[in-house]
Parts: sequence; C-alpha cells; structure tokens
Amino acid sequence: MTETTVLHYDDARERDEAEARRLQECAAEPIRIIGRIQSHGILLAVDEQTGTIVAASDNAGAWLGRRVHELGSETLSWAASHAAAIDPVRAEIDGVTYDVIVHRGGSPLLIDLEPVHADLEYVRTGVVGAIQGLAAITDPDELRTRAAAEIKRITGFDRVMCYEFHDDGHGQVVADEREPDMEPYLGLHFPASDIPSQARALYLEKRSRVIVDTEDSGVAISSLLPEQAPLDIGATELRSASPHHLQFMRNMGQASTLSLALVADDRLVGMFTCAHRSPRKVPVLLRRALEVLASQVTMQLTAAHQIHELRRRLEARERRVAIVAPLYGRGDAAAVLLGGDRTVLDVVPADGVILRIGDSVVGLGTVPPYDTVLDIVDELAAERPMWEALPLERPELAVEMPGVAGLLDVPIGTEGDRLVFLRSEVARTVDWLGDQRADNRVDALSPRRSFSAWRESVTGRSLPWGEHAQDARELGFEIQAALVARAQAELAELALRDALTGLHNRRFLDDRLEALLAGVAPRLALIFLDLDDFKVVNDTRGHEVGDAVLAAVGNRLAGIARASDMVVRLGGDEFVIVCVGADEKDARHVAQRAIRAIGRPVAVADAVFSLSVSAGVVAAAPGMASSELLDAADAAMYRSKREGGGRVSA
Repeated sequence: MTETTVLHYDDARERDEAEARRLQECAAEPIRIIGRIQSHGILLAVDEQTGTIVAASDNAGAWLGRRVHELGSETLSWAASHAAAIDPVRAEIDGVTYDVIVHRGGSPLLIDLEPVHADLEYVRTGVVGAIQGLAAITDPDELRTRAAAEIKRITGFDRVMCYEFHDDGHGQVVADEREPDMEPYLGLHFPASDIPSQARALYLEKRSRVIVDTEDSGVAISSLLPEQAPLDIGATELRSASPHHLQFMRNMGQASTLSLALVADDRLVGMFTCAHRSPRKVPVLLRRALEVLASQVTMQLTAAHQIHELRRRLEARERRVAIVAPLYGRGDAAAVLLGGDRTVLDVVPADGVILRIGDSVVGLGTVPPYDTVLDIVDELAAERPMWEALPLERPELAVEMPGVAGLLDVPIGTEGDRLVFLRSEVARTVDWLGDQRADNRVDALSPRRSFSAWRESVTGRSLPWGEHAQDARELGFEIQAALVARAQAELAELALRDALTGLHNRRFLDDRLEALLAGVAPRLALIFLDLDDFKVVNDTRGHEVGDAVLAAVGNRLAGIARASDMVVRLGGDEFVIVCVGADEKDARHVAQRAIRAIGRPVAVADAVFSLSVSAGVVAAAPGMASSELLDAADAAMYRSKREGGGRVSA
C-alpha cells in the first residue's frame, strides 16, 4: 500500500524551496561543456580550413594533429570537408566500420564516430510498421500506450515510459510498458529538477539521447589548442551525462537509457524514455527512425489536443454567450451576471465570485467581506492575476481570507471594474515517483535514493485554474465589450430623447417620420398639440416650475398613447403624437384623450395649475413628405386655438 504523507504549509514551503535550489544548481551545471564522452565511441574536433584534428577523445589521442584524410578513409575525409548532410555516413578506419555523424554550424567541426554493430543493423525496419499501425489512433492515452509498447518491442528495453510535462515544469508518467517483475510507475509524478530546463533545451536541439552504460566513467577530451575554450559538445551523440544524472539513473536501477523528445511548437511537451537493467547499445540509424516515430506521435497528440481544445472552447463560448448576451439589453449588470439561472460561475467554476462595477460591489457564493478581498486583489495585482496557493505563497494576506487558497482576478474595464473568482483550500493528493522528502536524499541537491511510489497530501492549495483561466479572461473581454456597447447604445438613445420629459425629440421625429412615409407603411396620422397660454405659467411662477409642469404633461401624454404610438416633444410647450396604423378618426380619439388628461389639475411646488391644450389632427396622404404632414397638423392646431383652444381640429 502506498504511504501517504500530509504536508502542512511550512513543510510544503521547505520542500518547494529545496526543489528551487535543485533547479538552480542544475541550471549551473556545465552539461554542454562537460569535457567527456561515452567510451563506446570517438569524438573528433576538426579545423575545417586545414582538415586538422585539433581535439579528440582520449581513445583517439593518437590522431591529434593529423589531418582527417591521413586516417585512410575517403568517406570520413569527404564527410569532414563537406560537413555532410547525410546522417550518418559509413566510414572504415583501421579495420573498424563507424557511423559518422557530422555536426555542422560550429567551429571547430565536431564529428561523432560510433562503431557499427552488424547484429543490430536491421532492427529499425520494424519502425515503419509501427508508425503505420499508430497512424489511425486518435485517443491520446491509447496512442501513448501503444507507442510505448511498439518502442519496447523494437528496442528490446526492459521498460519504456512516456512522460508528459505540466505547465509548472513537473512531469507525469502517462504510459508505462515494462517487464512483469518491474515496479509500476504509471500515473506517478516527478519534479521539474529530474529533467531541468537546460536538459530540456538540449532536446529541442537534439531529439534523441542514449546512455549506453551508467557505470561508464567516460573518456576525456584532449585538445591541441591550450587557449581554446572548452568544447560545446551539447549536440553530439556521445556527450557524457553529468555524474548527478548517472547516479540518478543508477538509483532507479537503470544501466542504460534511450530518450526520445516529443516537441510541439518548439516546446518540449513530453518524452519517451527507455530503460534497461544492463548496458545496451542503440544504433544511430535506429535512433533516427525512432525520432521519426516520436515526431509522428507528437503530431497526432497535438491534433487530438487541438480538437479537444476547440470543442471545449466552443462549449465555453456557448456558456459565455448565454450569460453575456442579456447585458446588451437594459438589465442590471449584476443581476444578469450573478442573478440568473446561469451565472459567471457556470463559465468559471469557483466557490465564490465578487463583481465590482463602478461603485457597486456584489457577490455570489461563499466569499469573505468584499472590501477585504478587493484590498488584497489591489495588492496582488502588481505581481500576477492568478493564485492557487495563497497560504503558501502569501500567508500574510491569506490569513485575512481564511479558507481561501485560489484567487483569479479578471479586469472588465479600465476603472477598476473586475470579477474576482475565489476557490477554497483543498487537500491536494499527488502520487510521486519516489519520496520527495529530504530523508530520501543524501543531501538536498542529490538524486532520490528510492523511486517507489509515494503519496503526498498538501494543504494550502486550491484546485488549479487550468483552462478556466483562459475562459475567465475571454469572459472578461466579452463583458467589457457588452458594457461598452450598451453605454454607446444608451448615449445614442439619449441623443434621440428630450432631456426634460424623457419623450422622443425632434431629431427622432424627423428620422422616424420620414422612414414611415417612405416605406410601405400602414395608415398614419399625426396629432400636433400646443398648450394654451402656457407662457403665463413661466411668467408668473418661473421656468423651473414651468419645466416641472411640462414634465407632468409629457408623462400624461405617454400614459394615454397607444402601444404603437410615438409621443414626441418638439420643444417649448409643443408635442406631437404619431399614430401608426390609424386614420383621422382614430387619431381624433387619441387627441380627445390627450385633452382630457391634460385638463386634469397639475400640482407642482405648492401650486395647482389648470391647463388646456389645442390639437390638430391630419391623416397622411400618399406621397406626402414629412414636412408637409407636420405643417398640415400645425395649421390644424392653430385653427383649434383660433376657435378658443381646448379642442381638436382637422
């Protein structure tokens, strides 16, 4: 049964600090200029101008200072002089046949010589069939498992694992094909320092790496040029591994390994690692063939990931649209985003969320006091918007929000408007490849002694935000766009409204009336209204009282109008009602209701006013322009006034 260890905040911080020191130490290790190669091959450094061997591994020390063509191999001489694009070429030297790998682009020219082993020559032929058999697999887990099994069958290694690297640098074993007597590693995680950044960078340059014998102390490189800087042999086939890494492999029971990089978009996303319990050679042609297989697997994994991500993003977009679309209307933003059947928590799962828009702050779910959260967000904003381990990383702030470990800050404007998603602290359980505690190492920087599965439960973290972080950012952009569009629509609407009464204004009337008359409109009639003797109100009680009376009149006209009618204040004490789908008789009825409504006493500022209004009604004739219709209604209204006011004329 796997041992489970619960790490509390201080223990987890100490463990993380030790891992950071290991990564720093690994980054300083001179793995590119290590000065040694594996002893099963030969390394030459050649001056391209003269063809002279200026540096060589000590097992070829007798060749130092000689010209390449003096070694008696025309193929080697040709490859060196042409920096051969053929990889590898075959050359015979002193009765031994070598695979020659020339590394172009540097000075001096580096050449690997690996002895050819006839009994391994045709192993690579199985790779073509493996690639064909894997090509139709679309499920990522099945693909990695089948590929690992094929690589194990082809190479004969005891174990073949597929690693997947996570965004934080650590990795996980996602396929594990092994001999029956070997301990299973499937699903186990390993820290980033197991394959540090500079080692990963080498895999972008060189897609395979073989270590024939972990007990091999290697062969040193000697140089004829004492002033020459140490050779950068990072790209060579034979470069020796660091003592730290060799010990790591021996602790895992590995006598030899072969690693194949999975590289997508110039990023190391995974790796196949083959391990054997005894020394094992892998011919360069087989390595090249397996590099092709690994590349094919990477392309299939990338395609599967892209399809999955596209489907997920489409589903997330559907959820966002359902929530954000109502924002383009007149609904309250907080009610739309937090109060409907669907809320922002359906897009970004969290335990709680706070929304700040202007001076309004509202929340949903389990949230601490709003002011506390927003103050902490303001302090954290300068560092980064997303947190998953506040009790571990910022304990002095986490104490202000007990139980909260995850925070995701999503701006939705430039004035401090934002959504803040909160996640509670959860115990995170991880099954590690080897005990991660200090007592499983000789010292903090050395490899683990044991790699048996070890389960760690860590508090102080929330569930990772992962793909929901991108969903949250896109939600923020879409909310901001909706709010901006709504504000613009409101401004446009205000331009067509009378500020005093809230009715439509003259600009709206001109645009709308012209459109109605120009189109295939139903019957249309116009009512022109003018208050009788309204000047007396302004002269005796002032314009403020007069404005209040006009606002009351506008409200009464809006109340008596039909749903299809449009009520407009032209200016001053003049109003128009556009009756759509009405003839003169229908418009007269509406005008009579208006006269009765305005005739009721109006109480404003301790005064009661009795008003009357004159109305003119005109039905639109075919081909009539809007100005003609308005002038005709105005003339009819003046006939009402001449007849004593308080009546309707046509």
